[in-house]
Amino acid sequence: MATTDPASSPQASALLAPVALWRRMNVNQRVGLLAGVAALVALLVATLLWSGKPGYQVLYTNLSQADGGAVIAELQKLGVPYTITDGGAVIQVPSSQVYATRMKLAAGGLPKGAGVGFEVLDNEPMGTSQFVEQINYQRALQGSLARTIESMGAVESASVHLAIPKPSVFLSQQEHPTASVLLKLYPGRVLSGAQVAGIVHLVSSGVAGLSDKNVSVVDQDGNLLTAQGRSDSGIEPGQLAYRNAIEQQYRKQVESILTPLVGSDGVRVAVSADIDFGRTETSSVTYGKSHLLSQQTQARSSTGNATLPVGVPGALSNQPPGGVTAPFTVGSASSPLTPKELAQITPSLKALAPTASSSSATNNFDLDKTVSQTQAAVGAVRRVSVSVLINDRAAGAAKPQPLSSQQMAQIKQLVENAIGFDAKRGDQVSVVSMPFSAANAVASRPSPWWRQRWLWDALDHGAPYAVALILGLLLYRAVRRMLGSAAAQAEQAAEAAGAAREAAAQGAAGDAGARPGELAPDVVRLSNTFENDSAVARELVKQDPRRAAQVVKEWLADAQ
Repeated sequence: MATTDPASSPQASALLAPVALWRRMNVNQRVGLLAGVAALVALLVATLLWSGKPGYQVLYTNLSQADGGAVIAELQKLGVPYTITDGGAVIQVPSSQVYATRMKLAAGGLPKGAGVGFEVLDNEPMGTSQFVEQINYQRALQGSLARTIESMGAVESASVHLAIPKPSVFLSQQEHPTASVLLKLYPGRVLSGAQVAGIVHLVSSGVAGLSDKNVSVVDQDGNLLTAQGRSDSGIEPGQLAYRNAIEQQYRKQVESILTPLVGSDGVRVAVSADIDFGRTETSSVTYGKSHLLSQQTQARSSTGNATLPVGVPGALSNQPPGGVTAPFTVGSASSPLTPKELAQITPSLKALAPTASSSSATNNFDLDKTVSQTQAAVGAVRRVSVSVLINDRAAGAAKPQPLSSQQMAQIKQLVENAIGFDAKRGDQVSVVSMPFSAANAVASRPSPWWRQRWLWDALDHGAPYAVALILGLLLYRAVRRMLGSAAAQAEQAAEAAGAAREAAAQGAAGDAGARPGELAPDVVRLSNTFENDSAVARELVKQDPRRAAQVVKEWLADAQ
């Protein structure tokens, strides 16, 4: 029964092929193969470690030494990895833990900042005097204002000093508080007038009774910044910013409507706006014609002995009547008047009797009344002047092509409609068509694609991966070429060994009839395949030296 050699199976051949190939390599080939495999493995490991390393992000910058040490100690307690760069000015933590770490540090009161805040009042001992309480409150207020100012991007550090006088019950002896602010700006940074005014308003709003005029802001070079924001004309930086915003809005409106006609590089617009910042209040009261609303009239009269009250009211006029006098008689006692005569003189007596009368009238009139109060809007536009410059050179034209008068009139009408032209307030619009200079045209061209920032950002992030890929491909190609050369040499050696075996078999068959049971003298029976091949190769070299020399030359040519 025939048995199968395990070494002759396909799986065993596949496993023994690399071993046989390794045995056939010389020392230089083996060293080169090991160096290539080691370099490939090292490159793979470095790429994996670099890609797996967490990205770090800035946690805090420009911390004081005390705050930096406290933050690092707290990070060590929390077990958060960190790095310190820029000479200790920047503390970085993994990007995934930045916000959580900031919240945890803020819960612990870190960083505290350069000055103390209102936390100085948290552990106020009992029995503290009023003077110490006032000083601590002033320190807390100064530190809190300084921290708020330091949150601005251009300010590196700030120091606030408050002078708060004691309150007085007499108005004539009351003093107003004052404040001084010292700013240390980052190198190359400046504060605009609006930002200085914002700092002034911030400090004045945080201190009771403090006005903007009593706040002074100084930078680290000793320059008084508040003097730059105030002028004798009363114009504040906020007013200038409002004027610039109005002019910018008009400019955008004009450019947006002219860009489709002449292109973005073919128009230049300048706007000057006259803004009224005066505050005017007007109150007026107007009375119209009057008309009678109601009328009351009273009249009274009396005759005869009835008397009306006369004289000055009071106790002096309220006296009893005087003595009784004799009645008035007509005639004499001896000859009195007869009734007929009395009837004749009665009308005359009545006419001579005293008569009293009085009358009064009350008239009520209603008047028309109009009360109006007018407050003019602050920041109203009094006049607008717009200048528009249009490029004569059309796109692709070799020579300048000025616009026609009709086109200029149409463009002017578009500009007037865009700004809300009002001739009554004195608005002016000027449209001029002139060729632009070539330097301006070149400067206005967009940058080429190889200068775009997004491209360089992509290269910056993907360069390590690309370099690792290229080096890996080069190492793979070198190792593959080396293995291919070794395989070719092994194949040639196998062919030579096969030819030697055939020659040995033929020689053995020829000598078998003369000396049965004996082998040819040039054939050696060995159990090891490699030793057998080597012995056969030596015998072939002895039998045919020229052919052996040719094989060696071919090997050297392949190795080079």
